[in-house]
Amino acid sequence: MDLLLGQVLSYTGDPFALGEAAARHLTRGAVLVDAGRITQVGEAADLRARHPQARIHDYGSALISAGFVDAHAHYPQTAIIASWGKRLIDWLNLYTFPEEMRFSDPAYADEIAGRYLDLVVANGTTTVCSYTTIHPASVDAIFSAARARGMRVFAGKTCMDRNAPEGLRDTAGSAYDDSKRLLEKWHGQDRLSYVITPRFSPTSTPEQLAALGALWREYPDCLMQTHLSEQTDEIAWVKDLFPQSRDYLDTYEAQGLLREGAVYGHAIWLTDREKARLAEAGAAVVHCPTSNTFIGSGLFDMGLARQVRVGLASDTGGGSSFSMLRTMAAAYEVAQLRGQALHPAQLWWLATQGSARALRAEDRIGNIAPGMEADLAVIDLASTPAIAQAAARAETLWQQLFPTIMMGDDRAVKAVWIGGKRAGQARMPGLLPEKGEVCANESNSMRKPVK
Repeated sequence: MDLLLGQVLSYTGDPFALGEAAARHLTRGAVLVDAGRITQVGEAADLRARHPQARIHDYGSALISAGFVDAHAHYPQTAIIASWGKRLIDWLNLYTFPEEMRFSDPAYADEIAGRYLDLVVANGTTTVCSYTTIHPASVDAIFSAARARGMRVFAGKTCMDRNAPEGLRDTAGSAYDDSKRLLEKWHGQDRLSYVITPRFSPTSTPEQLAALGALWREYPDCLMQTHLSEQTDEIAWVKDLFPQSRDYLDTYEAQGLLREGAVYGHAIWLTDREKARLAEAGAAVVHCPTSNTFIGSGLFDMGLARQVRVGLASDTGGGSSFSMLRTMAAAYEVAQLRGQALHPAQLWWLATQGSARALRAEDRIGNIAPGMEADLAVIDLASTPAIAQAAARAETLWQQLFPTIMMGDDRAVKAVWIGGKRAGQARMPGLLPEKGEVCANESNSMRKPVK
């Protein structure tokens, strides 16, 4: 039994509907963890008195938060992150597809999967939803690496049967067969969830989309993930490939790939009909701001968060960072360009509970509450001199937190807990020990209380 002490941030509602009132903040709080789950949350003095036998982890005035949830990523693109100068279609042809060819080698897939998960955990991310490649070994690699680390991970074989190089194409039949076999092997094992994954309509024929729609009807508790309306030239391409469809979303809807549990990445250039259908169907969209600016896709409309489930994601490696702090900062900047000033409570919620809701996992991850899985990130709110001097002026939690959102990086991550175990212990051999934990006294983090 472990008792974590520090500032504690949790949510009791949606800040896009309720504002700051959706958040609960304990200035000197505690989170009790036992058998992989959060069992109690409350004031530090109270829980210490009630559980004298618990191991104490005193993080001073650092912030204890739910671990970040990255709702859309491509782990096979880890090695090509921050490659220069291309828009979406050229990016795929020049960088992505050649790199994904390498995943025909299971040893290479294993290497990148482990590297990727260690990088995201070092940045405070405890759950990811990732695409793989067409190679079944790429699915085995990410799930095996996640199992070794005790992580909750969503992933699925990426399916493409056209407009991709030889060696990266499957067929409608093999996509169905491979996906079904992998689903039956991995879905529901430990903390692993299989996701049916057509890459996007330009690389799947209607026949392949229909086959995956049929598979989804057989296994309705799985998620389905794909891309939607990322760039204007992509939308024009879809229109040429699917002249019978009303719009981009209709290419999926017509094949049984639109309902609750559908997760669409990007969704920047939506029509009014598409927005209405996404809301009506109970689907989710995922905002990928560093990718959208890096590849020049466009500016996501965060007003959608009042209509549909919206998650937040790094979109590695089109996204230019493994950090959800950097992703939150980019989301703020994108929203500013649209005249939408996102509150820190909304940004943090998007990176935790909002993304968990997009993945239909909000009952398990993305928040701090009794019964939730004990995936936690401990954030130093004074991790650099620039952040510390800004946060020292704070009079509220949000003023204290916002400099870390805008300027923070992996140095802000003091500790990560996954399934009730600290990253850096035996189950997480690739990571450094947590930074600055003390057992009886507060750490050297900023101690100024906030109102």
